[in-house]
Amino acid sequence: MTTLHGNWLIGSQDSVFFLWGEQWQGKELSETKENHPFCLESGALAQFIQKFSPQLDRYSPESIKLSLPSYSPPRKKYFLPLLSGQILEPTAKSLSWQPWQVSGLTFSAGMIIQLWEKLPLAKAEFIGNDLRFWLYLHRWSLDLLARGKFLAGINQGESCWYPLLDSTIDRTRLAKFIQTIPPVCLAYQENSEPQTIILDCLKNIVDARLRQKIDSSVNISPSLMVKPWLQSLSGDHHDIALEAKNLQRLENAYNNWVFPIQESLVNGNNRQLIENQYRVCLCLQPPRLGTAWKLTYYLQALDDPEFLISAKLIWLEGKESYHSYQRVVNNPQEILLKGLGLASRLYEPIRISLEQRHPEECSLDSIEVYQFIRSIAWQLQDQGLGVILPTGLTAGSNEQRLGIKIAASVTPKKGERLSLTSLLNFQLKLVVGEQEISKKDFDKLLEKKSPVVEVGGKWLILQPTDVKAAQAILNNTIAPLNLSVEDALRLSSGDNNLIAKLPVVNFQAEGALKELIDNLNNNQGIQLINPPREFRGELRPYQIKGVSWLAFLEKWGLGACLADDMGLGKTPQLIAFLLALKEEDMLVNPVLVVAPTSVVNNWEHELRKFAPTLGVFVHHGEKRLKGQAFAQEVKNKSVVITSYPLIYRDLSTLEAVQWQGLVLDEAQNIKNSTAKQSQAVRKIPAGFRIALTGTPVENRLTELWSILDFLNPNFLGTQAFFQRRFALPIEKYGDQESLHNLRSLVRPFILRRLKTDKTIIEDLPEKQEMNIFCGLSKEQGQLYQQLVETTLHKIEETQGIQKHGLILTLLMQLKQICNHPAHFLKENSLETSQRSGKLLRLEAMVEEVIAEGDRALIFTQFAEWGKLLQTHLQKKLAEEILFLSGSTKAKDRVEMIERFQNDPQGPKIFILSLKAGGTGLNLTRANHVFHIDRWWNPAVENQATDRAFRIGQKRNVQVHKFICTGTLEERINEMIESKKQLAEQTVDAGENWLTELDTDRLRDLLLLDRSAIIDEEETD
Repeated sequence: MTTLHGNWLIGSQDSVFFLWGEQWQGKELSETKENHPFCLESGALAQFIQKFSPQLDRYSPESIKLSLPSYSPPRKKYFLPLLSGQILEPTAKSLSWQPWQVSGLTFSAGMIIQLWEKLPLAKAEFIGNDLRFWLYLHRWSLDLLARGKFLAGINQGESCWYPLLDSTIDRTRLAKFIQTIPPVCLAYQENSEPQTIILDCLKNIVDARLRQKIDSSVNISPSLMVKPWLQSLSGDHHDIALEAKNLQRLENAYNNWVFPIQESLVNGNNRQLIENQYRVCLCLQPPRLGTAWKLTYYLQALDDPEFLISAKLIWLEGKESYHSYQRVVNNPQEILLKGLGLASRLYEPIRISLEQRHPEECSLDSIEVYQFIRSIAWQLQDQGLGVILPTGLTAGSNEQRLGIKIAASVTPKKGERLSLTSLLNFQLKLVVGEQEISKKDFDKLLEKKSPVVEVGGKWLILQPTDVKAAQAILNNTIAPLNLSVEDALRLSSGDNNLIAKLPVVNFQAEGALKELIDNLNNNQGIQLINPPREFRGELRPYQIKGVSWLAFLEKWGLGACLADDMGLGKTPQLIAFLLALKEEDMLVNPVLVVAPTSVVNNWEHELRKFAPTLGVFVHHGEKRLKGQAFAQEVKNKSVVITSYPLIYRDLSTLEAVQWQGLVLDEAQNIKNSTAKQSQAVRKIPAGFRIALTGTPVENRLTELWSILDFLNPNFLGTQAFFQRRFALPIEKYGDQESLHNLRSLVRPFILRRLKTDKTIIEDLPEKQEMNIFCGLSKEQGQLYQQLVETTLHKIEETQGIQKHGLILTLLMQLKQICNHPAHFLKENSLETSQRSGKLLRLEAMVEEVIAEGDRALIFTQFAEWGKLLQTHLQKKLAEEILFLSGSTKAKDRVEMIERFQNDPQGPKIFILSLKAGGTGLNLTRANHVFHIDRWWNPAVENQATDRAFRIGQKRNVQVHKFICTGTLEERINEMIESKKQLAEQTVDAGENWLTELDTDRLRDLLLLDRSAIIDEEETD
């Protein structure tokens, strides 16, 4: 993996940007070498950045000395530079700054901005924190240009463009950049000031951007003396073609012209811009002992909001500079009056106060205070001024307002079990924060006739709608109100629901309701049940917790989603739960288990293995029972197993039975809520509902809604409401508050443990996943491009299912080309690895695996490609290579697995067809997994990886996913990675979604980036 870094280097003539790369695999290191051992060579770095900006060709290889954070490994005398994101071993010596010779590339400002605009600003793994800092600075420069914050300039006889930081907003941003610059950005210049480097970079990139955008061919009157200056403001030449005398006259005129704003220009001589890092801050102060509200004036440090100097002190000092706590504020009176002048345009009381010689504050009545809080404060902040409001009056989550407190309990009726629909016994009380307000107290507040009031030392705004709602509660005139256990769960999760038109700020559960909520929010408190006596096997501690959790939710009639990682034993936990019900005489009706067709027999096997006392019936096959015959047959059974296709085909038969419970295995099969099987399972009556899945979310949050809505209908609202309230804000806008609220709502019903959690299982090592990017050979590139062009032309002329088929065929063939031309051309052998970038890389990595005594699995979705690989690698490596596909006989299959898994001298490489070997196998002898071609479904690929990464694995597992750069493989991989982030945040894969793209979008996805093609010389 490569991580990019960068430093801005200030030169005596021209400043440049130094870009360098860091790779995790280092070189040999001795105690005397100063070369950075993990530094990417300049040639490799140039190749790496070409995929982002292929036209970027003007740069110079360079080697400079940088002081970088370094450490001394345990029992070593030499130092190593700290890698990005590296966590030091406890035995390593503490960090120090050490000089390292670093190789990289230097770019002019005009060239580096072309790369910066192509790099993602989001948190990409290959971008170091220092480079990301410069990307943010670049974005600020674009904002300045968009707002016209620049000015043409003259500097020592040359033309230039200056950024103009004449607003408090931009001064504040500058202070933030100075405050947050990573120390490594200062690693080149000794004793360099952050502000000097930042402003020099900002000046140069603004100048370069404007020179690229401005047209030099604009007609300018020849009689104008400024013509040579104006012409020199575009293009690469900065010299002004004027005689010395005329040039001096021009500079004098220019200096007089910019004199009023000279302190706001970003040039090398402007110290005031750096030193005057203060703004006006307006502090709203509540009345004391009958006095009025006050808006007091201060100067506030931009880099430290806590540092305030009152206007009173500034006028009292009356000096050109103010000294305090090692800070110096130059011209404080001027800064104060300038900021107050800006504020006076927005707020009349401030304007009136400026009629005083030394304005310090202004007095406000309650109406003016309300106006200031509601409509003025945010406008002042938008102008870059500081605003401080009393606690409780700040807009947002900290704002105080009238609310209600609910004390609730639940008592089930005789013979009725508790459920989400059980009604609560509750009381409503009016509160501000934690303080209750009686009717008498509230009437006194209204008598003040002020929109801003104080309650218990806290200030709040009385909104008319809140006042009306509060009076209805206090006077018991609200409409009849029913609250259920479902409402209690929402309110306890922090979801900001309105009850009786006021926000619920405090919800207190009592008795059994409190126990439910406490245990749902923290399942560690759930009382553990004893392992069922009839369970044939051993339950691990975390599995006992899972069984207890299922039993607890069933007791309350709540649906449960057991989402443990693959290999942690969801099936045994479910079977133990059923046995626990049986021991309590609670399993009075059969439980229906719905599973994918391929695992129906496996479920029957597992039930008979772990719970032979449970009566099991399999509803499957052409001769399956229906109607009354089926009902009679299952009457005395404990578990009935069927498949998803039959759930809607035989719905009339299945819904006629009163099921004790309904269990969905691989519940992601109902992620599409409009599918027939998704609708059918919702119609089947059941006492409890359980979903088993390792992937509650694969691509979209609506998949999570579909599963949760099956488990607990309507708890997350309708799909349209869920889309509007959660899916859209989270997926499109990354709204963290909505994400937090959704997590709080769904957490009680989802139990997910990962194999990587050391508290779950101690003997399972972590796995490492990495993408292996490979180039294409020239032959591959030609085949790829030719196929795309010819097939897209056909696609444009077709519609419907024919177009669908053409696209799927094209995708398959492109993946074959990415594997090897021989694969696509149906040749009988691979002949040479030089024809394929993937095969070249695979050979090298597999050779290393064998040399180190490791073992590896190689997954492919193409059986014919697997066979070609087997023949080629056996010849190349002089090693036996196993290959398992769908056509492998059962006896041979068992023998292969046995040899690979248990024979110390057995084959070290095992090639498997993804469909034949992607599930159901235990191959923990392997500690490397190669995905030579991609399925484009993370869940499917992870299942294949889990053949090695599962219980019993003793070593770290490394997963290598091969991707051809510049092709659809790379672009689709980027899409997959973005969707994986969504799944991890909350808990259509395959290729069909690609067939829905229009031709233009499909072309963008498929067209070859020619820079991905590797030369024949490079393949030797």
